[in-house]
Order: sequence, then C-alpha cells, then structure tokens
Amino acid sequence: MGSYMEMLAKLAKEASREAAKLSTDAKNSGLLAVADELVAQQGLILEENRKDVEAAQAKGTKQSLVDRLALTEKRIADMADGLRQIAALDDPIGEVLRMKVRPNGLRVGQKRVPLGVVGIIYESRPNVTADAFGLCFKTGNAAILRGGSDAINSNLAIVRAVKAGLRKVRLSQDLILLVEDTGREVVNEMMKMHGWIDVLIPRGGAGLIANVVENSTVPVIETGTGNCHIYVDASADISMAADIVENAKTQRMGVCNACESLVVHSGIIDEALPRIVRKLKAHGVEIRGDERAQAVSPKVIPASEEDWGTEYLDAVISVKTVDSIDEAIGHINRYNTGHSESIITKDYGNALKFQDEIDAAAVYVNASTRFTDGFEFGFGAEIGISTQKLHARGPMGLEALTTTKYIIFGNGQIRK
Repeated sequence: MGSYMEMLAKLAKEASREAAKLSTDAKNSGLLAVADELVAQQGLILEENRKDVEAAQAKGTKQSLVDRLALTEKRIADMADGLRQIAALDDPIGEVLRMKVRPNGLRVGQKRVPLGVVGIIYESRPNVTADAFGLCFKTGNAAILRGGSDAINSNLAIVRAVKAGLRKVRLSQDLILLVEDTGREVVNEMMKMHGWIDVLIPRGGAGLIANVVENSTVPVIETGTGNCHIYVDASADISMAADIVENAKTQRMGVCNACESLVVHSGIIDEALPRIVRKLKAHGVEIRGDERAQAVSPKVIPASEEDWGTEYLDAVISVKTVDSIDEAIGHINRYNTGHSESIITKDYGNALKFQDEIDAAAVYVNASTRFTDGFEFGFGAEIGISTQKLHARGPMGLEALTTTKYIIFGNGQIRK
C-alpha cells in the first residue's frame, strides 16, 4: 500500500487516460452538469465558506486577503458561468496544427493532446477549484488540487458538487481529486511525483511559488506574483490616467493584476499626481513616493528601496518620478515581476516603444492592468497567469493545458 499522495496520483493517472478519450460532447455535458450542480449546492458551499472566512478573520487576516477567500452567490454564479463558457469554447484536443509531405512521401503532422495529470497548488481563492477543474477537464486532463488550509471547507464543498455533477452524466469522479491533507509533508511529496503528475502549477504568493519552483521534480509552469506598474507619460490624458490608476489599484486590491507601482513623468507630475492622489486617498490608499513625488503632494510619504519591488496586495502604492520613457522602462524592467504593465500616453511612438521594450506577459496602452484575466481575454476561466517564457505566458486558457505530438503517415517507407 503506497502513501496517500501515491494513491491519489494513481487514481488521477488512470482517470487521465479515460479523459483523453472523451468526445467533445461528453466533456461539454460534464461541464454543464457541474455548472448546474454548483448553483444547486450554493447554500452548502456558502455555509462551508463562512467557516473559512470566520476562521481567517479570527486569525487577524487582512481584509484584502479575506476578500479573496470569501464566496457570494454572485461569485458562485460566476464560477458556474465560467464552466458554461468553457463548454462553449472550441475543444483544442485533436486539432492538427500542421501537416507537411516530406520528399520521401511521409506526411508529418503535429496534433494537440492533453498533458495528462495536472497538479495545482494554490492559496485562498476557492473559485480556483472550479476554474481549474473546468479547464483541465475540457482539455482531457485529470486534476489533483491542493488548496490552502484556509479554504479547506470551501474546497471540499466545491469538489463535492463537481463530483456530483460528473456522477449525473456517468463520468469518473477521479477526474478531480482534492488533497484533503493540508500538511506540508503532503505538498512536499506532491512536488516529487515525477512520472505520475505531468505538470505542476503553483498559484499564490511569492513564497509558495518559489518553494514549488525550487523543490519540485515535476515540471512547473510558474505563475508569478504581480508587481504591476502604470506609467503616466508626459503626453498622458490626466483625467484618463487618474481613472485608470484608481481602477487598477482599488477595484480589487488583493489580486495579482492590481497596480502596485505608479511611475510618473516629471513633465506632468505637478498636474497629474495631485488628481491621482485624491482618487486613491478616497479609497484609503497609502502612497509611498520618492522625494519629487513628496514635494508635489504632502499626502505622499517616503518610499524605501524595498517599496519599488513590493507586491502589496493591500491599500498601498509606490510612486517613482522619471525624466524620460527610457528611464521609466528601465525602472519597470528592473522591479517588475513579468506580469502586467501599462502606459498612459497620447504619443503613438512611445506606446509602441513601451510595448516593444517592456518585459512582461501583458503590456497595455491606455488601459487598466486589471484586464489580465482569462475571462477578459475570452478564454473562459483561467488556470493562472504565467510569468515564465516556456510553453505558456500570460493568462492560461485551454491551449496552455495541452501539449503536442507528431503524427506520421507512411505507405511502407524505410530509412536508408
């Protein structure tokens, strides 16, 4: 008898082989059944989520992180809608990407296939449980999910609903497996399941991601933290800039695509910064800036070197003053985490320069960084935002959970 983790991995491996054979219609029926079940069981899910929220509040967890943990009827409806959107999307599995005829008559093609068993280690946000299942299932993968101990009751309730939906359409309940043991030893073992788990995706804070990247023997798709910047260029529309910064920072503060760092051109700072500060202060945001920013607004307190590289996930933002777009790009590329960056400008040349030279998964012109999201990009739900450069980058939808294999057709060829 193997360990608990080995048992889960074996169940997932068997389920993944069956999942790879499912037709698109079978997968779509499963997604729609699970979506309906989430809504039908929302009372139970909310009841279990309340336990997690109350435990987090009792521990003194900051409000922005409690918000990530909390579910509402709308958030459950959104989870269900995400699954319905995935059902409506084209199935990438089986797609032949190319087919070429070699001089010897062999036809060599490339076809999209599932990854197999996808392991996801994540924190807080229980909606990830449904999103991860939906994307893995549509792409013919089995999912092993290890959520944080702070969301264990919520995750158990969501997984029960998912399994109930799968049962209703006579599909394997092992297509989603929740690691119910919240101990660290099990996570460490999960990271060593090379040969059983095909890929690991960590979603959460910098500490979690670094731990998985550094210690896993299973291939990892790195989803990064978000020290996201907005650069207000010398030619920016100030009203637009103030609205975008307000949205990017305050619409939801505890998420990876929220703006954490503001960079302002010195030629516009006297006019732009006070308007931006007023909007941020209305939401209780603390503003930490360099000496030039402090001189413009008495509401800006001194920033330390550490502030330039910090993902706050809270009501705090840093402000850096620059004298050129090159200085802005240099500062952002030094301190960013490769997630999402935005420029507010009327200068077409500067807009293109910023998009060309900024090293990040998503680079915006005149828009909020909050749009870096699978829903907003038209992918349905997302598995995470990849900040690495291999295999997948940016919001990861269905295609990011596939790999390819070569398919070769011959008529008796032998190599000479």
